[in-house]
Amino acid sequence: MTHHSNFKPSNDALYRPVAAMPSDAVIVRAQKIKLLILDVDGVLTTGYLDYDAKGEVVKSFYVQDGLGLQLLREQGIQLAIISGRDSPVTAARAKDLKIHHVLQGAQDKGAALARLLQTEGVALSECAYIGDDVIDLPILRAVGLAVSVPNGHHLARSAAHWVTAQSGGAGAVRELAELILFAQDKLLAAYAPYLDMNVLPQLEIV
Repeated sequence: MTHHSNFKPSNDALYRPVAAMPSDAVIVRAQKIKLLILDVDGVLTTGYLDYDAKGEVVKSFYVQDGLGLQLLREQGIQLAIISGRDSPVTAARAKDLKIHHVLQGAQDKGAALARLLQTEGVALSECAYIGDDVIDLPILRAVGLAVSVPNGHHLARSAAHWVTAQSGGAGAVRELAELILFAQDKLLAAYAPYLDMNVLPQLEIV
């Protein structure tokens, strides 16, 4: 028996927020985003730091977040990382994801943001940032779309325009990626290769 689905792919139909629909104000902010800047620990990871027998830090990254970032990049959204820690693991993950703007060891994240904007040529209103702690406040208070995670510090969550439903290292970045794509009417184009729409996927799963 052949199963015929009534589902009609569209930008609106594909967007299924994990919790409540983001407010109109948040969607308007997301429409303007050209550059997504990411914290690492507590955002791309759970925030736990595991050490191996040699004393090296081991971090885990969520594969669905990685695909979300690739979808953004394929749809023309620039990506960058600003992290307070300096880690070869972060550098390796950024290389996998083809994120070329990686600022590590940034204890003054506001200054790091200023340096990044000088090279990228985008306005603050065109930047989104997702962070989870007080070190992120200078950026969260400055950018057009400030995002935090439910397990973030309360001051970071208070400074955010939107808080994801998923926790850091467990889908928060994918949730934000889909919000930006939806707001910019690019979600259907991003998922078209996977919906039997006669377009071959060009993405790698990392």
